[in-house]
Amino acid sequence: MPPAMTDPLDIWAVDSQIPADNSITVDFLLPTGIYIQLDVPREATIDQIKMLLWRQAQTYPLYTVLGEKDSYMFQCVNQSAVHEELEDESRRLCDVRPFLPVLKLVARNCNRSERLLDSKIGVLIGKGLHEFDALTDPEVREFRSKMRMFNEEKMLKLQGLSWMDWLKHSFPPELESTAFNNFEDKLPKENLVVAVQFDSCQENFSFQISPNLNPLDLNELAIRKQLTIHGKENEEFNPRDFVLRVSGKQEYLFGEQPLIQFRYIRNCVLKGSNPQLTLVDCCTIKEMCDREMSAIGVALHRKISNAPLPLPPKSTTSCYIPFKMLLIRGNKINADEAVQVRAGIFHGTELLSKSVVSTEVSGKNDLVWNEILDFEINLCDLPRMSRLCFAVYGVMDKVKKQKSTKNASKYQTIRKAGKVHYPIAWVNTMVFDFRAQLKSGDLDLHCWSSFPDEMEDMLNPMGTVQTNPYSENAASLHIQFQEYSKSVIYYPAFDKILEKAAEIARSNDTLSMSGRGGKKLHIELKEIMERDPLSQLCENEMDLIWTLRYDCRENFPQSLPKLLLSVKWSKHEDVAQLQALLQIWIKLCPRDALELLDFNYPDQYVREYAVKCLKEMSDEELSQYLLQLVQVLKYEPYFDCALSRFLLERAQANRRIGHFLFWHLRSEMHLPATSLQFGLILESYCRGSFTHIKELSKQMEALSKLKAINNLVKLSYLKVTRTKVKEVMNTCLKQPVYTEALSDLQSPLNPSVILSKLNVDKCKFMDSKMKPLWILYNNKMSGGEPVGIIFKNGDDLRQDMLALQILRLMDMLWKEAGLDLRIVPYGCLATGDKSGLIEVVSASETIANIQLTNSNVAATAAFNKDALLNWLKEKNTGDALDRAIEEFTLSCAGYCVATYVLGIGDRHSDNIMVRETGQLFHIDFGHILGNFKSKFGIKRERVPFILTHDFIHVIQQGKPGNAEKFGRFRQCCEEAYLILRKNGNLFITLFALMLTAGLPELSSVKDIQYLKDSLALGKSDDEALKQFRQKFDEALRESWTTKVNWMAHIVAKDNRS
Repeated sequence: MPPAMTDPLDIWAVDSQIPADNSITVDFLLPTGIYIQLDVPREATIDQIKMLLWRQAQTYPLYTVLGEKDSYMFQCVNQSAVHEELEDESRRLCDVRPFLPVLKLVARNCNRSERLLDSKIGVLIGKGLHEFDALTDPEVREFRSKMRMFNEEKMLKLQGLSWMDWLKHSFPPELESTAFNNFEDKLPKENLVVAVQFDSCQENFSFQISPNLNPLDLNELAIRKQLTIHGKENEEFNPRDFVLRVSGKQEYLFGEQPLIQFRYIRNCVLKGSNPQLTLVDCCTIKEMCDREMSAIGVALHRKISNAPLPLPPKSTTSCYIPFKMLLIRGNKINADEAVQVRAGIFHGTELLSKSVVSTEVSGKNDLVWNEILDFEINLCDLPRMSRLCFAVYGVMDKVKKQKSTKNASKYQTIRKAGKVHYPIAWVNTMVFDFRAQLKSGDLDLHCWSSFPDEMEDMLNPMGTVQTNPYSENAASLHIQFQEYSKSVIYYPAFDKILEKAAEIARSNDTLSMSGRGGKKLHIELKEIMERDPLSQLCENEMDLIWTLRYDCRENFPQSLPKLLLSVKWSKHEDVAQLQALLQIWIKLCPRDALELLDFNYPDQYVREYAVKCLKEMSDEELSQYLLQLVQVLKYEPYFDCALSRFLLERAQANRRIGHFLFWHLRSEMHLPATSLQFGLILESYCRGSFTHIKELSKQMEALSKLKAINNLVKLSYLKVTRTKVKEVMNTCLKQPVYTEALSDLQSPLNPSVILSKLNVDKCKFMDSKMKPLWILYNNKMSGGEPVGIIFKNGDDLRQDMLALQILRLMDMLWKEAGLDLRIVPYGCLATGDKSGLIEVVSASETIANIQLTNSNVAATAAFNKDALLNWLKEKNTGDALDRAIEEFTLSCAGYCVATYVLGIGDRHSDNIMVRETGQLFHIDFGHILGNFKSKFGIKRERVPFILTHDFIHVIQQGKPGNAEKFGRFRQCCEEAYLILRKNGNLFITLFALMLTAGLPELSSVKDIQYLKDSLALGKSDDEALKQFRQKFDEALRESWTTKVNWMAHIVAKDNRS
């Protein structure tokens, strides 16, 4: 094992001084009371260790008292100081990582298969299911029970699938949403050349076919040709008994769509390469299908879950009583000064009544109030999704403020009375529980101490309604909900709400309000409805929208979000009328419906309506917005909601969606505010798709090994030379335990890609601070190219994921409009706390390395305008060079517009790359939304986007003054910009839905204002185009500053490998 050491007590670390092939002494405690000490291999599985123990136990007393070996399992204390039962005996001891090398042998309980599944799920999601079992929260128990029923129903349906339907579920075809007729100039002048290899006999054939042929037609051509060559042309065959697979990947082409509609074929045509396909016999697919179906059959033999009993409804509608609660005391509140508590009732971001403030109380840690907080709102007017928000804050004299630095905070607010308030903690809870029951009785609320940038009177309504799980150290408030009745009070049932709306309509003749506004008011309404989502509405405008709500439904259905913001949610009569109107509102297109999942729209029925609209999404479109849909789960106050069910249903119907849903949830399991909610959803997904567990566990194990190697590299780098560290890394990668864990798994970045065998000699680590690992795989599938991935540990990749997702969306919108700008949105996936993977784009190089390679002196490299064009000439000749220049021109236009609109900063020559085929692309999106780097208060980047003279030199084909080529490039930029402008509201919505992600440069609505400015929303197209042209000219005029920055970067860091 490499000679580096983190902690001499950590005997399981990759850098432990105990060699991998040596043994470790383990203490075994048997149920007979016998103690045995035994040396076992660190890399041995639990099953192998049990066999060794059983042999040794034969020589000890009371062996005959022991039962069968399989009737026992080991128990240990894990690294979290929790007893863990080791049901899954295929795990290695070094992966289990007991706190101490002590294993206790205990008798198995019944239902071993169930316990084994629980164990595997717990290890996979990073949270033992015994933690869920131990919770007394009835909401958790009911959600788990309902999800078991939900999963059992889905598995029953899955069990009846044919092999083709199973293939659609497990390996859904990757289709383009846009028709190819927008790209007729890209179609091959002759028929498309496709290479087809037979999986069974490795024979290869090439065909010239029409791109509009479907996969079944190509199956028939290939089989007929093979039979003809072997003199069996009269032999009967069925082309439906075969399926096409992309060579080197687990990506299949089937269905009625023309071949050109498949993403792989489309990309090959656009790149000018020939598609490489493999014809697979359906018997191979059936074997894979049968294995999963038999596993599902075993699982369904378990007892079907029982549904929880419904509760009898009793309504709040007749309760015209003010809502009040008792603030009893606070514990562990660390403050030297007096403390106050502020409380407010919110619906979304709307404060329903004036917030209330407690009296000032002084003391150490434990404070007593025993004070009734009276809110100026009746029970009947409380909306279903009302949340009660508390802020605990210290009160300090203004004079003392100058002396005290302990509580200095950017959130201080100075009162007129000469007092300074500083926040200590906050916590939220729902007024109604998950069964719509008005909460009653005592409640302990463990508070949170981290504060967002935007808060209203130190209240944090956007914060979680889950209390802090780290209760031992957290400040807490003890409150008591008042008892208003001897019987339980419920929010009114939906049919009662509609009855109330009908009653109001009969008395007020509401429908006659439609059209009463007159022409002038309707013009004003139209102007309001056309505003972007960030525009604030004044009281008069909200009143107008509410008055003309039926006109909104008829003429501006997409304006539903603005109508919802105009509802007086503190009046149950208005809420009832809104719910009735929602029943006759037409379905919005899914893109428009996304906005309804924002925090501003918490109403249960509104969100159910939004999900109903989202169900119209194709799998491809759902995948496009999955990142946001996972984030807005944090806005759901209850575990069982329409959105979580929708995501689980689609994930279980499409393995690819399930793959990414798993990783988006799993990557945030370390966050205490979401670990319970996300953990429950992950458990439900794993139970409903347990045949996916094995593959996901393999990926998790590989990531664990990569993290261990990365930590080893970081430690070793401090002690030995770079060459020696590379040797240490390779030695570790060659160890069997690492080779096995890192081989033959699906790529987390793309489950269609198989990471088969490590090419250890080509693996390396990179020079940046966190020493990312560059891992290269050979592809064992026929026709597969080597696959490269970068593993990062210590960097938060979620912002990169967001930027790349938006780039993919821009690419899709441009293509829908008939503009293909050859964007390269490479794969990027956060997999855990500040860790994740990035796809290596093959045959590409950074601008910095290209310039250095073509220059003798680093200081002048950035000013060599011929370097880039010369590099492209080296890689391409003849027609290929013309194509490369065309690719460069289009991609440069796309990235100029994209980086300007998104405000992507820190653009130096090491994070702009070019493929050998000519495509330019940007990497590393650590700064977005106009957060440009500065030094000594001066912005280092003075241009709106990067457009240097060497880029223009390539665009003009090396001919100065080639106005035609440059004019076309400029026209592409302008056209691309206007297309994005038309979809400006969608971009704002997607960024707004990410506010809860906790990204450092996207923490408040103010950050999204940059998008509104860059897209010139609120201006006419002519005004916006004028603004963009000014920015374009500025980028050209100031490009010399970019060159100076690049020179400084190249001199400081010579990137030549």
